[in-house]
Amino acid sequence: MRSPPPDCVRLRFFLPPEDLRPFVTTIYQMVIEANEGAPVDDRLHPEWANLRFLVEGTVEAAVGGGSLQPVPRAVMVGPTSRATRFRSSGGESWGIGLLPLGWARLTEAPAADYADRFCDAFDDPAMARLQVFQKVLADPPCEPDRFRGRLVTAMRQALGPPQLREEEIVRLGIALIDPTIHSVAQLAEHTGTSMRSLERLCNLAFGFPPQLLLRRQRFLRSLAQYMLDPTLRWIDTLDSHYHDQAHFVRDFKRFMGMSPSAYAKLPHPVLGAAAHARKAIAGEAVQVLHKPPVP
Repeated sequence: MRSPPPDCVRLRFFLPPEDLRPFVTTIYQMVIEANEGAPVDDRLHPEWANLRFLVEGTVEAAVGGGSLQPVPRAVMVGPTSRATRFRSSGGESWGIGLLPLGWARLTEAPAADYADRFCDAFDDPAMARLQVFQKVLADPPCEPDRFRGRLVTAMRQALGPPQLREEEIVRLGIALIDPTIHSVAQLAEHTGTSMRSLERLCNLAFGFPPQLLLRRQRFLRSLAQYMLDPTLRWIDTLDSHYHDQAHFVRDFKRFMGMSPSAYAKLPHPVLGAAAHARKAIAGEAVQVLHKPPVP
């Protein structure tokens, strides 16, 4: 397959209004202008949940090593621990990156039930609050700033009432981005919960067991360095908690489904652009390093 030209992907990231920042990392627009015979093909690294809307065009995607499947026009992607491959021959889409507290307020299901998979946001019973976004897609097309305003309005309407463990969710989110924390016991201490309660909290809002969450954060701190500067050697990107490069390679294969060298040979027309655009707006190159607001 021929690689698409580097200027065929346009990405814009926006910080949400202050009142939505406990729930949303960024709002983003992606426009792909792929030539026939050269669709854009890339792999998203593991992330928190994302709510995405396909305004124009088609997208196929698969979390992990499955076969590509058509993506619904409104799709909720649960938190992921594996790369998401996607392919598009062109179109426009918008997305809302969700913090774990956003998942807890928007859905009626534990995040673990949707980990490493996506669903139709307008068809899944657990996503009933997202029906308010139907009008956003049904209204006539408009210029980007107005469309973003529609998403913000719908997001405010969709958010459910406060949850019982919201302060713990935020404390855990802050602890996860702290590079000095590298054990489940430390996570429990910083969250103010027992080990058993921590497991339940992770299942509810974060999607994965605490040990896997720590491992994913360590890996993504390293990958973010490479995405910002692909001229770096992998050894120069390694998080301080890696014992050696072999340790990192094992994690890379676990989370991305391939070796670092194989990944480096692939074009990254979307992820390369996204890392720099997100860094400029939100201060971090990847979503899971985004710091939740302190309550």
